[in-house]
Amino acid sequence: MIKVPEGIPIARPKIGSAGKTGLWRVERPEIHYDKCTKCRLCVLYCPENTIDLLENLYPQIDYDYCKGCGVCAQVCPTKAIEMVKEVK
Repeated sequence: MIKVPEGIPIARPKIGSAGKTGLWRVERPEIHYDKCTKCRLCVLYCPENTIDLLENLYPQIDYDYCKGCGVCAQVCPTKAIEMVKEVK
């Protein structure tokens, strides 16, 4: 594993206004925290890196950058993430 020296900027896909997707998304994921087991599969599989973990380790979706692809809902083993129609 390569160790990145301190001070070297590391790019993350969600930083920057060009990646904002909130205006054209058709569906959005909604998390049902009562079903979530904090397995973090949604975080690992999100292709846009838009899911972070809260201090209590529950996932939180950054809707400014989520494209609504549904990968998080597909990999969730407890069906805690549901894709719903985006309301404008």
